[in-house]
Amino acid sequence: MIVVDVETTGTDPALHAIVSIGAVDFGRPERQFYRECRIFEGAQVQPQALAVNGFTIEQVTDSAKPTLEEVIGQFIGWCRDAENRTLGGHNTAFDRDFLQASADRYNLAWHFGNRVLDLHSMGWMHMKSSGAVVPTRAGRSDLSCDAILQYTGLPAEPKPHHGLVGAKMEAEAFSRLVHGRILFDEFSAYTVPFGVPPREPDQRGLFS
Repeated sequence: MIVVDVETTGTDPALHAIVSIGAVDFGRPERQFYRECRIFEGAQVQPQALAVNGFTIEQVTDSAKPTLEEVIGQFIGWCRDAENRTLGGHNTAFDRDFLQASADRYNLAWHFGNRVLDLHSMGWMHMKSSGAVVPTRAGRSDLSCDAILQYTGLPAEPKPHHGLVGAKMEAEAFSRLVHGRILFDEFSAYTVPFGVPPREPDQRGLFS
């Protein structure tokens, strides 16, 4: 799995642009990716989006930064060395749609498919199976990324958001939910509040 976290100038991949990409190879977490880029010409910018990720107009239009085309190409190339290239994250469809739109914009081959792994869904299922109360609002899940991080024993993500910090914390939460263990030494001060008993598949590769 490639745990990815992109920062953007808004919420619509057709109108807004990526300003940074952070990623962690979950199978080899020492493999990490972080790049910042300038936005493409004509990209719209929502001030509230920049308030979330901490970038300024001057930073996202800085001609000294690499282009989005260069950075998306580097990201796709970096991912080729991962054994499993399924994309994962908290709201992974958002990240995937921006990455795919960026690849399409520059006619770069997209090798990731549509299936993604979603920390929200995994956290929701873990909480339900353990008897924890899942927060809701207006009859829908209100389980934020910070809520899942805190459920797994981690602090909330620092603000403003940073692509690599987000990807590392999401990867850490995945490890705790799936394996019941710490992934990064830097989070070792935060105890895993639950464990996952080891299970071995049978000869068919199925779990009992």
